[in-house]
Amino acid sequence: MNEAVVVQGRQVTSQDVARIRELMAANPDWSRRRLSRALAQEWNWRNGAGQLKDMAARTLLVKLEARGLIRLPQRRQTPMNRMAVRRHRQQNWDTTRIEGKLADVGPLTIREVSADAESRPRFTAALAEFHYLGLRGTVGENLQYMVSDSNGRLLACMLFGAAAWKCRPRDQFVGWTAEQRARRLYLIANNTRFLILPFVRVAHLASWILGRVLQRLSHDWEQKYGHRIVLVETFVERERFAGTSYKAANWLCLGSTTGRSRQDRYSTLRVPLKDVYVYLLRRDFRRELSS
Repeated sequence: MNEAVVVQGRQVTSQDVARIRELMAANPDWSRRRLSRALAQEWNWRNGAGQLKDMAARTLLVKLEARGLIRLPQRRQTPMNRMAVRRHRQQNWDTTRIEGKLADVGPLTIREVSADAESRPRFTAALAEFHYLGLRGTVGENLQYMVSDSNGRLLACMLFGAAAWKCRPRDQFVGWTAEQRARRLYLIANNTRFLILPFVRVAHLASWILGRVLQRLSHDWEQKYGHRIVLVETFVERERFAGTSYKAANWLCLGSTTGRSRQDRYSTLRVPLKDVYVYLLRRDFRRELSS
C-alpha cells in the first residue's frame, strides 16, 4: 500500500496500516472489539458528541481485511441466529383491530427510544415479528421511534441508521464526488425500517408519522451524536409497495436501484428492485454535502 485510501470516511495511510499490524502483533489475544476500541482511542476518533467511534473503527478494520491489507483475529461472536430472533418475539401483543380516521385514535405520542433500555426490547420485538425484513440488530449511529396511542398501545415503529455507501440515483442527485461522499455521508440518514403494526388500519397514519418524525429527526440526531442530518433516504421494494406514504409526505423519488446486492462483485447475485426516495431537511443540502 503506497497511497492513502479513504475507508469508512477516514483517510488511511500506509503508516496507519503498519500501526494496526503492530497493535495486533503486540496483542495477539485481543478481540476485534478490543482492537477497534484501542484504535479509535489512539486516533481520538469521536463523533460530534464526543463518543468514541469504535464501531466505525471495527468496520474500517473489516474493510482493510477485505482489501488484503491486514488479517484480523477470528470472530468471537456469531451473528444473530433464528433462536435469538425467537427470543425477541416473546411479547404480549394486543391484536384488537384499530380502524378509522386519524382523529379517531386520539392524541398520539412519538418517542425516540434508542437509549431507553425498557422500551428497546419491545421496539426490537415488533420489527422482528411483524416487519417483512425482520431485524438483525442495529450497528452504528441510529435512532428508534415508537408511536403509541393515548392508552400507550404501540401502533408503529421507525428505525433510522447509516446511509447506503453508494447509490447512483442519490449520488447523481446530490452531485458530489466520491471523495466528498466519503467525507460527508454521515450527514445522511437512512430510514431502514418503517412498520405500522398489522392490526392497525388508520387512514393517513403513515404520512402523519413521517411528517412528525422528520420535523425532529435532525435535532434528535444532533442531541445524540453531535451533528445534524441534512438529507434522509429510503429504499422501497417495488414489487411489494407503491411508496404512497412517502409520496404523500413529500419525499422525492429519484429512480431505482439496479437489482444488485452490495455483496455482489460479479453481477450474478440479484435482489429485488427498489425505488430510491429522499427527503430534504435543508434547502442548502447540496452545499452541506459537497463542502
